[in-house]
Amino acid sequence: MRPDILNPLFAESQTLDGVGPKVAKPLEKLGLTRVKDLAYHLPERFVTRRVIADLDHGAEGEQVIIALTATEHRAARNPGRGPYRVMAQDEAGNICALTYFGRASYTAKKQLPVGEKRWVAGRLDRYGDMLQIVHPDHVETSSAAHLARVNEPVYALSEGLTQPKIAGLVAQSLERVSALPEWIEPGQFERAAWPAWSDALKLAHKDGHEQARDRLAYDELLANSLALLLVRADGRRRRGQALVGDGALRAKLDLPFEMTGAQKRSVAEIEGDMRQEAPMLRLLQGDVGAGKTVVALEAMLIAVEAGKQAALLAPTEILARQHFETLRAMAAPTGAQVALLTGRAKGREREGLLMGLLNGDIDILVGTHAIFQDAVTYRDLGLVVIDEQHRFGVQQRLSLAAKGRAAPHTLAMTATPIPRSLTLAQYGEMDVSRLDELPPGRQAIDTLVFPQSRMEEMVAGVERHLATGQQAYWVCPMVREANGTYQSDDIAAAEARYAALSERFGDAVVMVHGQLKPEIKDANMERFASGRAKLLIATTVIEVGVDVPSATLMVIEQAERFGLAQLHQLRGRVGRGSEKSRCVLLRGETLSETGKKRLSYIKESQDGFFLAEKDLELRGGGELLGTRQSGDAAFRIADLEQVQKLLPAAHADARLLIERDGGLTSARGEAARVLLYLFERDWGVQLLRGG
Repeated sequence: MRPDILNPLFAESQTLDGVGPKVAKPLEKLGLTRVKDLAYHLPERFVTRRVIADLDHGAEGEQVIIALTATEHRAARNPGRGPYRVMAQDEAGNICALTYFGRASYTAKKQLPVGEKRWVAGRLDRYGDMLQIVHPDHVETSSAAHLARVNEPVYALSEGLTQPKIAGLVAQSLERVSALPEWIEPGQFERAAWPAWSDALKLAHKDGHEQARDRLAYDELLANSLALLLVRADGRRRRGQALVGDGALRAKLDLPFEMTGAQKRSVAEIEGDMRQEAPMLRLLQGDVGAGKTVVALEAMLIAVEAGKQAALLAPTEILARQHFETLRAMAAPTGAQVALLTGRAKGREREGLLMGLLNGDIDILVGTHAIFQDAVTYRDLGLVVIDEQHRFGVQQRLSLAAKGRAAPHTLAMTATPIPRSLTLAQYGEMDVSRLDELPPGRQAIDTLVFPQSRMEEMVAGVERHLATGQQAYWVCPMVREANGTYQSDDIAAAEARYAALSERFGDAVVMVHGQLKPEIKDANMERFASGRAKLLIATTVIEVGVDVPSATLMVIEQAERFGLAQLHQLRGRVGRGSEKSRCVLLRGETLSETGKKRLSYIKESQDGFFLAEKDLELRGGGELLGTRQSGDAAFRIADLEQVQKLLPAAHADARLLIERDGGLTSARGEAARVLLYLFERDWGVQLLRGG
């Protein structure tokens, strides 16, 4: 039960003045459903605006305030895809476009009637020969001199919110913040000149208070480290089962290749863990094509040799079916029985599977989350393998332990190479095995870079490729232009590309993206995986898990928009068969220095761990390996620079706190429990209670 002291912060956002159903919806899109969410919604940047008399007095890239009169509203030629522009002129007659994307155009129609003067605040940029302000921060009828503030905070928005609105709600939330018991050792304040928690939260919304932001980032990292260490400690306390295989089944494996040294080393580490009574909690981190599945099969056969069952959990049905086919073929010489259970299994088929699990006829079960539903009972589950571990939260992993007579061993796998400096942040409760060698004979993928201007030539090349009977992927950076973001109208959209290529290739083209209904997405993926469709248009939803050997061409449009880690993962979807594969990176006409380096690295190297380190260098304090853009960020407050700077200390402090006060019952320990609730790592508290 959460401490009463936190109740004001966990009140719903709708308890704030001015938050009705219309405002609650866009807040929910940003994850701002409670008072504390708004209090922690820190500014993305700070701007200082200058009032200018006319456009001639403004500089490109400058934040300005200017009086403009709308002269014309221009809708996009293709509504919903291109920008909505309001043409306006200043007092001197200079023309400027106020540019909106998505449904934000409705706001423009209301705020900017033709013939009426408005004060507009925003960043002055140039689009071709025309000056423009994309998504103005403020549009007001009266004098906007009050907007000429120094270091005004600018917050992330979603459609239906404005900067003044979100700033007002943040201010209301901060008024409800009061002091909490302190979880930081006094010496740390002296060392870092950090303010107290409530002061830090208020100061972080003002410019120039980096210590306050560091304090909040440290809090988040400390909460994460505490929770992960509690998971590890809980696992060691649980009654597990030592599993010792005699090697009889593994000796019958007839692999068409020699295992790499990294694979053999990882199997030995796993075997050593499984010999212990304390349940194994190990991460198998392997580059694309490094052979994680073989290692997982070896681990599962150890469990079967020891008289137990094993289960492999995959994030999607498509991936579960691929794993099932692969494992069934590889395990056939051993006699181990492999079965598949997904949500599609109904009636007698499902009953037969459940009976086989209960009586022990099934040795290895592969499936989606359906394999851990209440109705699924195992005779004696000894090992759980979780593929694409980052798709499943710690809480989900903890629930798996209830399926065994004793806590089963757990092997998690990920194909996303993570720099060593960040492994602690995401997998601090796990031992880590790394597959840093590729199996012999795996062909390198030719990586080519072409300018976007060669689009027609690229399409013709795809046509020739498909004519040979092979398949191809075409990846676009987004589904459609994002609402409320600073995007220009040349952004490739998967839907638009699908429409264009469908005209040329007809039913041979299918599309997959995250906004499709699951059943449609699965059906399209099935058509492509079976070979009935030849070209798959997709966003990054295909980044992991898709294995189609006859797909030997990957086209990535506007490749400079992707992080290195993502580009490497996407490239890894091809090169999975015996045919030579290629990856073509289509780039924009103008590239930043970072973009040039990124494309140079991906062209030169196919070492995922090397590229992950370079990604880290290039992104600096920005997105964490591309996870923020897909909504899977490990942290909300701490950025990459803060993770690198503060995580070692936070992890060491968490370890010291648990070792000195394992039950977190001292005054500082009780404060740490509050911190776990605050950052929603409350499952750590549940573990302390044995829940």
